[in-house]
Amino acid sequence: MSTYKNDYLEYTIEDNIAIISVNQINEPANLYSFDFIHHFYEAGQKALADNTIKGIIVTSSRRMFMAGGDLRMLSKPIEDPKVFFDGMMEIHKKMRSLETGGKPIVAAINGIALGGGYELTLNCHHRILINHPKIKIGLPESKVGLLPGGGGTAKLPYLTGIQKGLTYLLQGKELRPQQALADGLVNELATDKEDMMLKAKQWIEQNPNVIQPWDNKKYRIPEGGFWSPTGVQTIIGANGNVSKMTHGNYPAQRYILSIVHDGIQVPIDRALEIEARYFTKIVSTKEAKNIIRTGFFGIQAAKKGKSRPKDQAAYPIKKLGILGAGMMGAGIAYVSAKAGMDVILKDTTLDLAERGKSYSKKLLDKAISRNRSTPEKATALLERIQTTTEVQPFHDCDLVIEAVFEDPNLKDKVTKETEAVLSEDKIYASNTSTIPITLLAKSSARPENFIGIHFFSPVDKMPLVEIIVGEKTSDKAIAAAVDYTTTIGKIPIVVNDSRGFYTSRCFGTYISEGMFLLEEGVPAAMIENIARKKGMPVGPLAVHDEVTITLSKHVYESNPDPKRPYQKRLHKLVLDLIESGRTSKKDGAGFYDYPKGEKKRLWTDLQEKYNSKYDTLDEATIAKRLLHFQALESFRCLDEGVIRSVIDGDLGSVLGWGFPIYTGGSLSYIDYVGIQKFVAECDDFAQRFGERFTVPDRLRALAEANKSIHDFDK
Repeated sequence: MSTYKNDYLEYTIEDNIAIISVNQINEPANLYSFDFIHHFYEAGQKALADNTIKGIIVTSSRRMFMAGGDLRMLSKPIEDPKVFFDGMMEIHKKMRSLETGGKPIVAAINGIALGGGYELTLNCHHRILINHPKIKIGLPESKVGLLPGGGGTAKLPYLTGIQKGLTYLLQGKELRPQQALADGLVNELATDKEDMMLKAKQWIEQNPNVIQPWDNKKYRIPEGGFWSPTGVQTIIGANGNVSKMTHGNYPAQRYILSIVHDGIQVPIDRALEIEARYFTKIVSTKEAKNIIRTGFFGIQAAKKGKSRPKDQAAYPIKKLGILGAGMMGAGIAYVSAKAGMDVILKDTTLDLAERGKSYSKKLLDKAISRNRSTPEKATALLERIQTTTEVQPFHDCDLVIEAVFEDPNLKDKVTKETEAVLSEDKIYASNTSTIPITLLAKSSARPENFIGIHFFSPVDKMPLVEIIVGEKTSDKAIAAAVDYTTTIGKIPIVVNDSRGFYTSRCFGTYISEGMFLLEEGVPAAMIENIARKKGMPVGPLAVHDEVTITLSKHVYESNPDPKRPYQKRLHKLVLDLIESGRTSKKDGAGFYDYPKGEKKRLWTDLQEKYNSKYDTLDEATIAKRLLHFQALESFRCLDEGVIRSVIDGDLGSVLGWGFPIYTGGSLSYIDYVGIQKFVAECDDFAQRFGERFTVPDRLRALAEANKSIHDFDK
């Protein structure tokens, strides 16, 4: 047959040019996999063997060109590394036989091409991309703990130069069409699919004799090869930057740098072998498995509403009411209006409500300046946000979110006055971060429709939303909250009611342990630096300044929890700093000084007030105390039923308070350390540092049975 199609692609001929259209009908998106490569290779060989065929166009029958590699294959344990390596080398040999087959191959990229999708285009001699603002291309593998293993790491620097190539590989950057053209990732832009196919055919007609840059001895790498001054300086600088960026926690970045360093100096076939060896190594690391499980599959499932009660009808939200136009309320208004909802934003004065609306305007102005929006779109979004000081406009809202100050009395007042006008079948939510939902629901005449929807600040940037279920919250309310969260593009986890819920409760242990260490005599700078070195985005003392030191005192005094060993007393540090007038970053002083126009610096009196005890300067122990304590509290939440699954706990920790993703999250961290080792170290810490490190019985039972933390869900 001259033309055919199967489950992976369609092969047709037009004007003596073979067109391979990727169309994986059994997958939600086109994916780069061993099976696909087999069928693609067969189609390419068919075209090369046909003397009437002038060249090949590779495109997609779908709106998306190719989403990337099939991570399902890479998430599983590699039973035999040699077999896997041989499989990768077979892919390289097949693709090399096509690109050196003597006929021009053009990638006609009609949609998003990421990871393996973009690597597929690198096996073509020419790349034409439709110039549309929603289309992105690039190699984002490092974001999921991997490296481009389909030739991308070895080949990209030939097109972009070493410096830009390393930047895109190490950071996993995704580029819009204009930037991709400027930096050499594609050769041409097209206005639409028809224009793209016409240009592809013309290029084949005009370029019968083709050779890839990496096969052309006369080709010069942009800005110079490895031994040029730019190349040498780039590699040296990149080595330092990778160490600074990863602290050795993310092996993918080190491997990428090694592949580029070694591969750019040798023939391409040897470079691809080097890439295959490092790719085999990286897919076997626990870091890659952790990041893929949590950072990809976990997030994808949550985005699709995994936590939603299955038997509930869809709950569309056309009109949203927000009580309180402060930072949180303003952010909620923006993301909701951006999703197409009509928003009523209420505060005590119209000036305050308008100030909350102006937050959206600032974000939109920034988006327009970066060509990510238009004045017309901005105007339409702002028109969807209506400000008020009255409660009556809330009568026909599908959902109301209360985002007033963390005061139970104030929340009681606004709940009652809003429910008085709100239709009885609608949902009412509180954005509280610490106050139990069951307690707040006592103000409601219909607690079955009362739920917690806890956003993180800034709302427009933070992806997680913690949905909190009270004692009487109905499945309908849960479904509505999940539907709303996914509609605005956020990632929901559903948790049961508890003091501090899940994220605030566990995040508090990070701050608390930082203060324990400081009180024991560990220098503040050491605490902060070790925390960041292990992957926390901010040190515990700096983040305490961010959330305000007075909040610690307020939370403890308003609702102390004597069940928690570490909550039996308020840290003396908190009282000392408040008495010294050092309350937060916002007020200009806390654990750090915040001089205007200068970088923050640790308060010099800390060392005098809490003298350093140099026998405590054990980096490994300090790091473990900071991370182990968070993991223990996460397990307690799992054990008590506050969180409903291990993956919810991992997602909440990574997205909610920045627990290092290379561990998989605060619960997978237990496996990352080794569950038996983790329990033994916590037992040691409990004797040395306090009962807060006491190991729960069910965790000890898992360790004694030599099981994984993920066996808890089974």
